[in-house]
Amino acid sequence: MAAESSAEEPWPVRVVSQKISAWVGKLGWVWMDGQVAQLSRRPGSATVFLTLRDPSADLSLTVTASRDVVDSGAPMLEEGARIVVHAKPEWFAQRGTLSLRADTIRQVGLGELLARLEQLKKLLHAEGLFDPRRKRRPPFLPHKIGLITARASAAERDVLTNAKRRWPAVDFRVLNVTVQGPTAVPSIIGALQNLDADPSVDVIILARGGGSVEDLLPFSDEALCRAVFACRTPVISAIGHEPDTPLVDFVADMRASTPTDAAKRVVPDLAEEMRLIAQARLRVTNAVRQRIDREQQRLDAVRSRPSLARPHALVDRLSVELTQLTDRSHRAMTHRVQRASSELEHTLARLRALSPAATLSRGYSIVQRSDGRVLRSAADVSAGAMLRVRLAEGELKATVTE
Repeated sequence: MAAESSAEEPWPVRVVSQKISAWVGKLGWVWMDGQVAQLSRRPGSATVFLTLRDPSADLSLTVTASRDVVDSGAPMLEEGARIVVHAKPEWFAQRGTLSLRADTIRQVGLGELLARLEQLKKLLHAEGLFDPRRKRRPPFLPHKIGLITARASAAERDVLTNAKRRWPAVDFRVLNVTVQGPTAVPSIIGALQNLDADPSVDVIILARGGGSVEDLLPFSDEALCRAVFACRTPVISAIGHEPDTPLVDFVADMRASTPTDAAKRVVPDLAEEMRLIAQARLRVTNAVRQRIDREQQRLDAVRSRPSLARPHALVDRLSVELTQLTDRSHRAMTHRVQRASSELEHTLARLRALSPAATLSRGYSIVQRSDGRVLRSAADVSAGAMLRVRLAEGELKATVTE
């Protein structure tokens, strides 16, 4: 047999089947966790056929186990139950199918489920999926609301009825999904991504009625929590009743206790808003009236002041004061000029009394030598010297003869 196949030397079907069986057998025994999507117990058959589905993805595998293995490990096994199996993959060459043969089946109990949820909760919290700082506030009045819920469910009816009662013009885009069982998570994630990609949807409501812990398990799935975290559109979680807290409640931007509460949170109450608008208009009207009254009182007070009530009185009073000040200034200036004139006359009289001109006017004269010095003694000149004689009126030039 050739080591490699080719178009000239192809492998027979049996060879290909043998090689596949050899590769599958290398995996060995594995522990696997899944949800029972289909359970087949054929009468008279010692083999039980299971279809085990991944809770977070649209994938399934066929598992076979003996009736004794199923009865000993999970005697009350039903479709939708969560189980852990110890199985080995086997390739059936005759049919060309892959199946897993289980030798141990364990049904996951409620306590183990809660422990796993608590561990997942701590993991998501550590990664920041519960961080309140990243949560977005839904718009006050969304143009369109996306609703993900089961078809014809009480949750859908509660959300639509209460929202339209509060705001009749509200617009919804409803996507019906499976909210329970192995196909719930992929169905919800697909609807969530579809609504998030719609630009006309402003907020998404994820709604489901109450149920047991097992019924609400899809809403604590890690893949769904990460899908909600990745949404660009604000998500409101309305799962179950007030005590129910699946993990998606911690990841969503807002948690509503019930679907009815979600309807109250997503749209305002038209009657309440009209009442608030009326109150606001009344407060604005009263504030404007009070402001007008206050300003009118201030204007009346200003107009009642004497300066505005009799504006000419101030001008008249100031005019009288100005006249009085002018008269006082004129009198003071006249008195000051007269006193200064009298002082000037007295000073002039004293000056004249002390002036040499007054002495000359009495008949005296001043004799000066040619160099301008006053002659005080006859011995100071000699015959023939030129002298200057100053009189009260005019002067003379004289020559000393003797």
